[in-house]
Amino acid sequence: MIDGRTPMRTRFAPSPTGPLHFGSVRTALFAWLAARASGGQFVLRIEDTDQERYLEDSEALIMETLLWLGLTWDEGPEVGGSHGPYVQSQRTAIYREHAERLVTGGAAYWCTCSPERLTEMRERQRAASEPTRYDRHCLAIQDEVRRQRDELVPAVLRQRIEPGRTRWDDVVRGEISFDNADIDDQVLLKSDGFPTYHLAVVVDDHLMDITDVIRSDEWIPSTPKHLGLYQAFGWAPPRFAHVPPVLGEDRLKLSKRRGARNVLEYGELGYLAAAIVNAMALLGWSSGTEQELFTPAELVERFSLDRVHDSAAVFDPKRLDSLNGQHIRRLSVEELVEQLEFWLLGTSKETRRRLVPLLQERMVVMRDATSLAAPLLGDAPWDDDVVFPPRKVDGDTAIALLDTACAEVESGGLDDLTAMRERLTALLDSHGVKARDGFRVLYIAILGRAQGVPVFDAMAFIGVEVSVRRLRAARARLEL
Repeated sequence: MIDGRTPMRTRFAPSPTGPLHFGSVRTALFAWLAARASGGQFVLRIEDTDQERYLEDSEALIMETLLWLGLTWDEGPEVGGSHGPYVQSQRTAIYREHAERLVTGGAAYWCTCSPERLTEMRERQRAASEPTRYDRHCLAIQDEVRRQRDELVPAVLRQRIEPGRTRWDDVVRGEISFDNADIDDQVLLKSDGFPTYHLAVVVDDHLMDITDVIRSDEWIPSTPKHLGLYQAFGWAPPRFAHVPPVLGEDRLKLSKRRGARNVLEYGELGYLAAAIVNAMALLGWSSGTEQELFTPAELVERFSLDRVHDSAAVFDPKRLDSLNGQHIRRLSVEELVEQLEFWLLGTSKETRRRLVPLLQERMVVMRDATSLAAPLLGDAPWDDDVVFPPRKVDGDTAIALLDTACAEVESGGLDDLTAMRERLTALLDSHGVKARDGFRVLYIAILGRAQGVPVFDAMAFIGVEVSVRRLRAARARLEL
């Protein structure tokens, strides 16, 4: 227990149908934060009973994503625990046992309706402008259904929804109520023997002692079915917290089908895991303060489910960029030196230490280091679109600046960059050119582009010989 809070036991139960995108991992993050903030446990469970949508290697991608983000689990695949197995396809005997309990208690019944009959039934209901739901045909002929099952006719198990209303107090949305007459007799066991989500999730959450179910609000219509199952089994249900969806900039729900980028791709693009976690946490949750920059440890300290909003959150890539740049600037020199190894291949630690002061304040994502450092570590080919001399600087001024800069470097100017900058600024002033315009000449000469790391620091990094060579080459271009 932390600060008097009751420890929560939460879970993340993804289906292995592909890599995880921002929205689904945000739900996992909320469950992880709730567990960590309360001093509880976080469980990972793989819900792979939908064999038609199963994609090989998805389980590994799910675990890789969570581990990269630091969302470690206390029980689950590769960790173990006392409530396993944690992969649903390995628990089918458990589901069948509990399904039989439902049949015995009258809370479920077998159905042998063919797909053709179900299609005709729904077509009739649509034609009559009625809700499409199972008509309980098989409930009235259970003796016949039993005979058909003995003859190996394919059958599914359906939940028998009781009349009345289902209510619960949702942690995020407050009281929610459903008329049970609007709820279909959901399939619990499919004809292949695998459970549907509805049976498996209730059985697993109970047997794994989950106290708080934190999941997307798309599952709100299913919650009455789940509560009905808890009641049928005689179990106390967990608390439910249905979190709002994450929308893209087009105000449509983020999803793989609409091209949402998977979370691991952000790492490949140079985003820090801490920044991803920070941005995800702010999608539908607030700390109650103006603070937006949080480390994972700070989020654990501040997080509570009662500050999760009930309205949809919009993912803003620009906000993520801003947070990522701030997290980069929070890194110590040595942390950034380690991070840069991947982006500056072949460089030594000492070289990267020298580069950190030049790069850190100018990086939005880690891959920025590659382009920013390129002219310092190798040749500096000019950008094809570069205009030289740049606008607002005439040719004579540009030649004078390059000649003076070359002389300054050769006479030891790199030993006192401030003094050299002041002398070159004075030269530009005498030509009636603002320093910010004139120094673009030096940027292009040294870096091959009109912007980048501070040009005087760049000259100090590449040294006298390379600086003079590039300044003279730029001077020669002006004489063509």
